[in-house]
Amino acid sequence: MMRTIRTLIVDDERYAREELTYLLSKFPAIQVVGEAESGETALLKTLQLQPDVVVLDVEMPKMNGIEAAKTLVELKKVPLIIFATAYPQFAAEAFRINAVDYLLKPYDEEQLEQTIDRIEKILSPVQVADNIEKLGKLAVETGGEIDYILPQAILYMYRDEKVTKIITQTDDYEVRTTLKELESRLVPYSFFRIHKGYLVNLKYVSRLTPWFNGAYQLELEGLDEKLSVSRNYVKDLRQRLEL
Repeated sequence: MMRTIRTLIVDDERYAREELTYLLSKFPAIQVVGEAESGETALLKTLQLQPDVVVLDVEMPKMNGIEAAKTLVELKKVPLIIFATAYPQFAAEAFRINAVDYLLKPYDEEQLEQTIDRIEKILSPVQVADNIEKLGKLAVETGGEIDYILPQAILYMYRDEKVTKIITQTDDYEVRTTLKELESRLVPYSFFRIHKGYLVNLKYVSRLTPWFNGAYQLELEGLDEKLSVSRNYVKDLRQRLEL
């Protein structure tokens, strides 16, 4: 059963917010938990309401939707972002921010339905895992050759300047893909961000040791190195790990 998808609507025009709220009311899984009339208010309400999805108008005074999205993706819990605008020329920049979709005004109900379907699949890790576990492998291109890595074999990955390093049980790899993009691809699997620049496979976690200032050190099976867990992530990490 699909869980409720908490959605925040951001648009500087009240009638546009009301129209989208009405259209979204036709989808049982969508719950509009709030509205915002500016990019600044969108950031505050995202922190307060913790929505799963933020629908952002692009053209707004002061902080526009693109600027707001660039801040949203730096949050600890990053919502899915959908841009809504009457101006198609912003699409390229929108997708560089890893937006889920780009809705053009006036809204097309068929396109909106496709967007909601995409969101439901992203936010249903069990359903997605059933499809991906059988075949899904991470493609890593090195020197013109492509290696395919089973996600289950990855111990952790981290960002090192302009590359992301992937550490598996047997090999190390370097890719240009951002850590955030890899994280989104690995949603069906048991990966968790322990630090802004580190993503670990929870299946290999063997020990957490208090360090200092509320931070912890994490040990993974088969790895001598200890990884630092930022204190901002400790509570959520323990909730994911512990019965």
